[in-house]
Amino acid sequence: MSNMGIRDTRRPPADPLLQDIADYVLRGDAASEEGRSTAFYCLLDTLACGMMALKFPACVKLLGPVVPGAEMAGGARVPGTGYRLEPVQAAFNIGAMVRWLDFNDTWLAAEWGHPSDNLGGILAVADYLSRKNIAAGQDPLTVADILTAMIQAHEIQGVLALKNSFNGVGLDHVLLVRIASTAVVTGILGGNREQVINAVSNAWIDGGALRTYRHAPNTGSRKSWAAGDATSRAVRHALIALTGEMGYPSALSAGHWGFQDVLFNGNEVVAERPFGSYVMENVLFKISFPAEFHAQTAVEAALSLHARVRDRLDEIDKVVVETQEAGMRIIDKTGPLDNPADRDHCLQYMTAVPLIFGRLTAADYEDDIAADPRIDTLRDKMQVTENRQYTIDYHDPDKRAIGNSVQVFFRDGSSTDRIDVAYPVGHRRRRGEGIPLLLEKFNKAVADQFSAAQSEAILAACADRPTLETMPVNAFTDLWAMQE
Repeated sequence: MSNMGIRDTRRPPADPLLQDIADYVLRGDAASEEGRSTAFYCLLDTLACGMMALKFPACVKLLGPVVPGAEMAGGARVPGTGYRLEPVQAAFNIGAMVRWLDFNDTWLAAEWGHPSDNLGGILAVADYLSRKNIAAGQDPLTVADILTAMIQAHEIQGVLALKNSFNGVGLDHVLLVRIASTAVVTGILGGNREQVINAVSNAWIDGGALRTYRHAPNTGSRKSWAAGDATSRAVRHALIALTGEMGYPSALSAGHWGFQDVLFNGNEVVAERPFGSYVMENVLFKISFPAEFHAQTAVEAALSLHARVRDRLDEIDKVVVETQEAGMRIIDKTGPLDNPADRDHCLQYMTAVPLIFGRLTAADYEDDIAADPRIDTLRDKMQVTENRQYTIDYHDPDKRAIGNSVQVFFRDGSSTDRIDVAYPVGHRRRRGEGIPLLLEKFNKAVADQFSAAQSEAILAACADRPTLETMPVNAFTDLWAMQE
């Protein structure tokens, strides 16, 4: 750590990273065609995840105003519900819905995360501000503004994840949701450069949530609402900054008291590349399975073996699973699994279910399915090891593979083929295959939540990106309001 004895009271310039983030947000030019197209699909996918989460009472019970009755006329809508809330709580609601089923997009690097978590703050503030503008006789924001903000939030979160392993010091990746959402939301609200810097500095000073709730023996449902909490906190920081509240220029670099010395072992937080639209262009969609992303290809491999093993489950001697180092560290679990949040972060569980049932859905993490004794019997027969090449390809910026392989061995000495899958359907390298499936996911989620007439209106509005981009945000969110 730096010397505590330094007594220089001169206020330094803002840390370069704070300045770079503010300059990027205020440029407003995150507009590569691939980035915008991917952001459009990301918006649909993210809202689909929120609609699917509304089928689960554990999620629904957390939604609504912070205290009963504290709704707001002219407030931001919470899609799929009838709530109108002030934007801080609306951001929590949307963020919790989006993340609940572990089915929204993913970014994997030194740090991990789910950049579409930022939609909680972005959509809540854009809707609130649009309604406020209309009441004042001004123009609302459009869906195009949402896509731009999503590209920027993805980029800030993802670029900061490339080389900075916050998980390595025990901090949860929702830290980066708070940073990205704070910067982008302050910009949406009209903050100037100083206000964006001030807001982001306060977001860093918040520190970071511990990863306790993601790991055994404490794995629990907070991991499903932690990102909602982070993007909600970001809206609070943005609103405070717009009052003229001060910031802290060396929030990262201050000796002994700054984020880097206190929480990052004295290491510098770095942006490996300039901010643009790289992250949105390369983001990973969870299309086929609601499963922690390091297991996606293992689930796909296991599913392809289902027909060959379903009638021989009692004859299995062992199941050999090869994965990346990150998969070993995050989701390699033995022993009892306490709840759905524990199960959807267990590589062995996520491999066993498709081998047995030929599927993996959100419902398969619930207690009634987990009670099937065949699952734990098969988990106990699994041998999980690191494949070094998978780890190398995982970190290669030109590949960003997430490889897994699964092979089943029987007691009579026979075995299945070794099924190796390097890239999941949601990977950029499989976009052509993945987008039709993403749209199926979206269409089904909408149809399952709304009446036929309302579903038809939503799907019609979302059928064409250029047209959708011109739609006022308040008109867009009205489409998603649950009709009484």
